[in-house]
Amino acid sequence: MMMYNEDENGYMEQEDEWEREGLLDPAWEKQQKKTFTAWCNSHLRKAGTSIENIEEDFRNGLKLMLLLEVISGETLSKPDRGKMRFHKIANVNKALDFIASKGVKLVSIGAEEIVDGNLKMTLGMIWTIILRFAIQDISVEEMTAKEGLLLWCQRKTAPYKNVNVQNFHTSFKDGLAFCALIHRHRPDLIDYNKLSKDNPMENLMTAFDVAEKHLDIPKMLDPEDINNEPVPDERAVMTYVSSYYHRFAGAQKAETASNRICKVLKVNQDNERLMEEYERLATDLLEWIRRTLPWLESRQTDNSLAGVQKKLDEYRNYRRKHKPPRVEQKAKLETNFNTLQTKLRLSNRPAYLPTEGKTVGDVANAWKRLEGSEKTFEEWLLTEVMRLERIDHLAKKFNHKSDIHEEWTRGKEEMLQSQDFRNCKLNDLKALKKKHEAFESDLAAHQERVEQIAAIAQELNTLDYHDAATINARCQRICDQWDRLGAFTTQRRTQLDETERLLEKLDQLHLEFAKRAAPFNNWLDGAREDLVDMFIVHTMEEIQGLIEAHEQFKATLGEADKEYNSVVNLVKEVEMLARQYQIPGGLENPYTSLTANVLTQKWSDVRQSLVPQRDQTLQNEMRRQQNNEALRRQFAEKANQVGPWIEQQMAAVAAIGMGGTGALEDQLIKLKNYEQAVYAYKPQIDELERIHQSIQEGMIFENRYTHYTMEALRIGWEHLLTSINRNINEVENQILTRDSKGISQEQLNEYRASFNHFDKTRTGRLNWDEFKSCLISVGYSLGKDRQGDLDFQRILAVVDPNNTHQVPFDAFLDFMTRESTDMDTAEQVIDSFRILAADKPYILPEELRRELPPDQAEYCIQRMAPYAGPNAAPGALDYLSFSTALYGESDL
Repeated sequence: MMMYNEDENGYMEQEDEWEREGLLDPAWEKQQKKTFTAWCNSHLRKAGTSIENIEEDFRNGLKLMLLLEVISGETLSKPDRGKMRFHKIANVNKALDFIASKGVKLVSIGAEEIVDGNLKMTLGMIWTIILRFAIQDISVEEMTAKEGLLLWCQRKTAPYKNVNVQNFHTSFKDGLAFCALIHRHRPDLIDYNKLSKDNPMENLMTAFDVAEKHLDIPKMLDPEDINNEPVPDERAVMTYVSSYYHRFAGAQKAETASNRICKVLKVNQDNERLMEEYERLATDLLEWIRRTLPWLESRQTDNSLAGVQKKLDEYRNYRRKHKPPRVEQKAKLETNFNTLQTKLRLSNRPAYLPTEGKTVGDVANAWKRLEGSEKTFEEWLLTEVMRLERIDHLAKKFNHKSDIHEEWTRGKEEMLQSQDFRNCKLNDLKALKKKHEAFESDLAAHQERVEQIAAIAQELNTLDYHDAATINARCQRICDQWDRLGAFTTQRRTQLDETERLLEKLDQLHLEFAKRAAPFNNWLDGAREDLVDMFIVHTMEEIQGLIEAHEQFKATLGEADKEYNSVVNLVKEVEMLARQYQIPGGLENPYTSLTANVLTQKWSDVRQSLVPQRDQTLQNEMRRQQNNEALRRQFAEKANQVGPWIEQQMAAVAAIGMGGTGALEDQLIKLKNYEQAVYAYKPQIDELERIHQSIQEGMIFENRYTHYTMEALRIGWEHLLTSINRNINEVENQILTRDSKGISQEQLNEYRASFNHFDKTRTGRLNWDEFKSCLISVGYSLGKDRQGDLDFQRILAVVDPNNTHQVPFDAFLDFMTRESTDMDTAEQVIDSFRILAADKPYILPEELRRELPPDQAEYCIQRMAPYAGPNAAPGALDYLSFSTALYGESDL
């Protein structure tokens, strides 16, 4: 037996193939029988016949040969018409030989099984025929027939929801895939939107009925078999689906042909559009170039700068606004032409030839001529502008320089002829002379400008300037005026030199007075300021220094008197010269505002008034400083006694406070004795305060006889009183703690020694780190782990509840006695109340009044909360919460 297969060998053994593909499954055998029978009849009906039983009707080989002729379109050899077995075998062999001639390799051939009606062999043979003649010619993207048919189904059903074709069995169970294939090609036959994935039987029947009625595809599958089987037979489904493919293949070919025609027509239409666009663009561009060239080639002008500038602006406007769109038009024309030629070449069309005179070459030549005309036109315009600008610039330059020169010369002739120097002082005259020298330099510098003006006028005459007469007249006026200015300048220089020599002698006298009067006046001002200067001294040495300096000043007054007479004589000589030569303003000194009268008045004030007054002031201050010195000595003598006494008392009290030897009662007696002694010493402090008040009233701020100040002594006195009171309080508390806790004097001394050892600053207090070290030194265990930190924080809450970071000895002692003695606890108090309440969880007011003193009973009754437990008597009180609150374990 043989079986067609699509692997590279073409065939495989029949039995193995069927085993693997499930052909021997009875359910599948039933489906294949029905499907293959319908498929055969769909072809046999073309020959006017059909089969009813596939395993019986092909046994004689006649209908089998007829089926092959119908599906292949070829004629087989004449069949044997006998009814004997060997006739039938011969006919079947002819059919098998024809199959083999179509490239199907036959293995283990045997027509006997077909003749004997072997259903499995018959179905295998029909499947081979279906594969070869119905499925093998399906080709999609060079895939195998099966893969190509599957891909065709996937592509056709891709847009449809609830359809996902992945195989030829389960993907078609709900019927939606069949309906999608029909709707994709004939949407008028099925309303796909009304179909539901939940109605597979309805979907299958709809697809099979529509295919049979409208598409001439017979029913090859049974809806019940497809829906009820977990996995429908793949061959049956493939056979039926291939009928869909062949039915719609004709429509697909027509669609392909239509697309090809549309594509060809679209290409042709696009090409014609590009040709028309090219012709239009070329015509328009060439016409624009033809109109523009005469304007660019024209060289006519009104020979004025404004006219040429207007023509240049028009050209620039042309380059900026009119030319760019034409450049784009030319580029578009060339792009369209190249695109058109490319499309024609790719579509096997002949190349496009534009109308005569409108070829790309014609357009390029016209454009080249246009660009050449633009270049020469612009060069001509720029040359004309430069030429006319040169003439216009020269005329403006001449007028501009002439304006500047005439503005500069305005008033110069009157200035040079002025006699203003006749009434000037020497300084003013020298200023006028310097000003005249500057004018001479300026005049020489302007010589070049006058020469430039003349040269420009000459050039304008050479260039035949239209208004040369005006230029020449103005140039002549400027040259004539220039000659007059030169003559007037020389004359004024001579007059200024003569006047200068006359005033220099008087000026020397003024200058000498100014040089000598100024320092003498400064000396007088300084002396007057020093003589009335306020001074503040605090010692005898300072006032003695001031008196000595004053005596040295009085010794210089003789030399000062000589200088005064010399300076005054200079003023008298100036007055004599001014009157003799009648010099205007000769008495006014330009170098100083000082006068002889001012110096005389100041000199008289110093000698006759200020010096005697200074003598008296210094003597008064000497007497005051002598009194202050006595106050300093008095305060120092008393302070040097009080200060050491306070320090000694402080040291003694501190020694007791640090835990001195002896019993606590002895320490307390010593401290109270010191307290009495301190209060008895108070009059000494009062005496110091009285002396200090006198010192303050005398404005005495320092005392070299003692290092003690009243402020320091006050603080020491107050500190001594505070220290005594604090130590008395601490000793009394230690006695109370000792007596109440029952600790011995030795224990107390041991605690004090440990505390003092870590009190490095001797303040009577330990910081937290020192306190922790002290605890460890007396044997208290504090681990370095988290539990140790928690224990230390609990201890700090007891000894430093206000979080001051300082632990006094009292708190340390109280903590150590707490740790070493038996103390009442909340549990012990609760047990005591339970005994009074006869083991009840509450207690009654009458029981408290019976067992406790009246004031303590009322104290408990007022503070105990009502008992809230069950079975409580009226008025019952909660002694449990009251007891825990006494020890801080809850809110009372």
